[in-house]
Amino acid sequence: MDLDLNALNAELRNKSAADIIRWAVSLGEPIMGSTSFAPNAAVMLKLITDIAPEMPVVWADSGYNVPDTYRVAEQLIKQLKPNLKRYIPEITAEHRNAIMGGIPHPDDNPELHKEFTRQVKLEPFNRAFADLAPKIWVTGIRKEETAFRQNLDVLSWDGRGILKVAPLFYWTEADVLAFMSEHSLPSAKHYFDPTKVAENRECGLHTSA
Repeated sequence: MDLDLNALNAELRNKSAADIIRWAVSLGEPIMGSTSFAPNAAVMLKLITDIAPEMPVVWADSGYNVPDTYRVAEQLIKQLKPNLKRYIPEITAEHRNAIMGGIPHPDDNPELHKEFTRQVKLEPFNRAFADLAPKIWVTGIRKEETAFRQNLDVLSWDGRGILKVAPLFYWTEADVLAFMSEHSLPSAKHYFDPTKVAENRECGLHTSA
């Protein structure tokens, strides 16, 4: 795709999240969404299923989610009926824990943690990319979440050459909570991402090629 991202970002910055998704779909290219079923992930699921219910939504389930996350995930799957594509690691969590001695901490053993992240998140997502061959990836990332994301925008090129579209990029936490409340969407109160040590840390998915 030959797109002027600077001009498009200037235009889309003032559009609603729904209009940004409609714009992405209008490009007519293979497209996918993604979810982690983290707290308030229902916002993107609601927008996608309302606007483009046929869009595949990838869930890379690490196998380390806590019970509350799985319960809310099942609620949202039944309520919103996304075209969900679930990908799981090739090795079970128990098997990996036995070999790695639990979840490796990035400060204690950065190389082992890098391999852990590859196994539980990057490899399943790479399988999804290979299967779905998307040209466009609709993602729920927001500017205020991490330092890395401060340098992105509504549209950015992924290291894989995929156009990343972030309809919620300029939303605040208050915007997210207001949408959740308005649409009575359930949210996991307990969520655990084993590839992060802090909420403002990148898990590697959006920084990898």
